[in-house]
Amino acid sequence: MDTKKEDIWNKCLSLIRDRVGESVFNLWFKPIRLRQLKQDYAQLEIPNRFYKEWIEENYTNIIEDVFYDVIKIRPTLRYTIREKQDEDIKKLNAQINSKRRSLRNRGIYLNPKYTFEEFVVGSSNQFAHAAALKVAESPGTVYNPLFIYGGVGLGKTHLINAIGNRVLENHRNIQVIYVPAEQFTNEVVAAIKNDRMTEFKEKYRNADLLLIDDIQFIANKTQTQEEFFHTFNALYEQQKQIVISSDRPPKDIQDITDRLKSRFTMGLIADIQPPSVETKIAILEKKAEFQRITLPQEVKYWLAQNVRSNIRELEGCLLKIAAHASLTGEPITLEMTKEILKDTIVEKNRPITVDYIMKVVAEEYRVKVNDLKSKKRTKEIAIPRQIAMFLSRELTDLSLQDIGKHFGGKDHATVLYACKQIEKRRERDDSFLHILEALIKKIKGE
Repeated sequence: MDTKKEDIWNKCLSLIRDRVGESVFNLWFKPIRLRQLKQDYAQLEIPNRFYKEWIEENYTNIIEDVFYDVIKIRPTLRYTIREKQDEDIKKLNAQINSKRRSLRNRGIYLNPKYTFEEFVVGSSNQFAHAAALKVAESPGTVYNPLFIYGGVGLGKTHLINAIGNRVLENHRNIQVIYVPAEQFTNEVVAAIKNDRMTEFKEKYRNADLLLIDDIQFIANKTQTQEEFFHTFNALYEQQKQIVISSDRPPKDIQDITDRLKSRFTMGLIADIQPPSVETKIAILEKKAEFQRITLPQEVKYWLAQNVRSNIRELEGCLLKIAAHASLTGEPITLEMTKEILKDTIVEKNRPITVDYIMKVVAEEYRVKVNDLKSKKRTKEIAIPRQIAMFLSRELTDLSLQDIGKHFGGKDHATVLYACKQIEKRRERDDSFLHILEALIKKIKGE
């Protein structure tokens, strides 16, 4: 960064620190670098995608304002993900030793913050955690493949990253690839388009440890499934470790070939359930300690009771509270917490609405609420729509006709048909019953 640009950015950072406070500044702004500054835009380099999403959602206006204060220009903000971590980022991840940090993965980088040390263990994830530890200690010799499944935001990505980080820590020359299934699919498409399948195959089939996240994403993607099938076989035959995560068990993943499903079940399948109140309190205490936040016991208990069983949402709520306290200088209280989060979470005993049920189901199945209201009939939309209709009948006092109105004006008969379909599947499929029970707990905030 040239001197002038560096001076401008340092002045901006100083103003930001004054506005948000030291703790929020150190957590969110200190790692950011200004890489380009033009008349109409500023390009900021940030550590990872999560930073990008959080900064865009919560701090865009502050950054634009301080630019205007310093240079009298309000530039459009652009973001790039840092390819290599600088010294400041390494300090934020002090728990990752220098040996692990110096090792780069082929493919997508592991997240160095996701370690076993930072993973809070409770009854809901104890089995999956133990299995992951065993695999990290002896990759390729036990539980191959290891298949971890659970709902959105329960720690699957954390756990499989922890495996990779521990393996890199203990094995200097091992080749680790962590890749989301969506990225794997994109690489398949690019390799075919650019006639580079040989390089693609060499990359993945030379891995010693393959960690693939959200495997359900390859449903309906024939070519991706074909390539992953052969990659799986090549690694398995060489006794290389494979770890897979999904939002549901193998048998419930729609539109994936039976031969792939059979391979997913060749090793160990471990599930992660929504955390208990005690586990959520432990998570809050660990995060609060890391961020140097004083969190009263009554606030921890209220958050653990009322935030749905989703660790990602729990952490997001804590960050909102911390940011507000830092900006206002007020101590964190239960009253403040309820006010800040009144539009974010549903307290226990608050009436459950169809709109909230749709939100929960859409999040679980990774579709849009508008899709549930639409006329789309693809399996990816139809099944969660039927589930949302069924749960609306079970958890609200609305008539079938009124429920249908929430789903884009569907009629009484459509809602009744959906409910009957879900009832039939619930009676014959225990794992589907388990999914419904988990959704009900989330909706009720249990």
